Amino acid sequence: MKILVTGASGFIGSFIVEEGLRRGHRVWAGMRATSSRKYLTDPKTEFVELDLEHPDTLRPQLAACKEDFGGWDIVVHAAGATKCIRREDFFRTNTEGTKHLADALRELDMTPRRFIFISSLSVFGAIREQAVRDSSPEHPWIYDPIREDDAPRPNTAYGESKREAEQYLQSLSGFPYVILRPTGVYGPREKDYFVMAQSVKQHIDFTVGYRPQEITFVYVKDLVQAVFLAMEKEVIRRAFFVSDGQVYHSTEFSDLIREELGRPFMLRLCAPVWFLRLACSLSGSLSTWRGKTSTLNRDKFHILCQRNWQCDIRPATEELGYRPEYPLAGGVKETIEWYKKEGWL
Repeated sequence: MKILVTGASGFIGSFIVEEGLRRGHRVWAGMRATSSRKYLTDPKTEFVELDLEHPDTLRPQLAACKEDFGGWDIVVHAAGATKCIRREDFFRTNTEGTKHLADALRELDMTPRRFIFISSLSVFGAIREQAVRDSSPEHPWIYDPIREDDAPRPNTAYGESKREAEQYLQSLSGFPYVILRPTGVYGPREKDYFVMAQSVKQHIDFTVGYRPQEITFVYVKDLVQAVFLAMEKEVIRRAFFVSDGQVYHSTEFSDLIREELGRPFMLRLCAPVWFLRLACSLSGSLSTWRGKTSTLNRDKFHILCQRNWQCDIRPATEELGYRPEYPLAGGVKETIEWYKKEGWL
């Protein structure tokens, strides 16, 4: 197949490109001219410059591809912003960029057989946060999982921008989208969870709030598996949650990191919500003043405070045949080994 991957220079996009080439497909890495090619070293990778923010530039870029080789069978839209200085930047990149790409493909008669959009569980926000059963060996989780028929209530600019992008794709008559909504994606090359690994190495782990928190994760290679299943299955105009199928306590990720780092002494600090709000507000204001993004910001405050990150992946297992292969322990082991090998830790 001929596959275009937008955001190919990023964490998730680069893994999708690698897997496509490994499977023998022709893969184009769609990216800005200024984007790094550090993780796109396979000589079989084909590159195309795409300006998703400016439709008048994007259309001739795509038209040249159509004239050259006819376009793509599959488009995986993995480009997006997870941290921005200003709220409107999320919408310019995540919402408008998605609209511009879908519109240009349709106008140029280049609609692919499948348009796979990498969205996020964050489009649902903090829902199902009321405890529904006691935490016990028989019923270890205290919240119900978020389900596809729940009403989304995004509480971050990131989640809102992804939700609006989803709604636009869903509004296009006959457009062959498949939306994947991963929970927290981690793995080699990822930088946000890496901050946690750095903190653990420096003997400190932070948790937030005193109410129980249940978290879900998906290793990047499992998300890539879901992407390729979405290409292969005759399923369109559907949205799926993607996780490893397990639920974890808020401290399990840092405990596994500590194990892989040789069990260094670690002081676990629990920050009250008011302190986190203050820290994120100050950090966000500082990043705006400096013109640089920050890991701690107003969006991050809502993400860290959310108690329930469970999601129902049964539709993905039943309709796509998705079978996660990396429980958290295995994924963290590979990730920390990569960080060490690359000199990050």
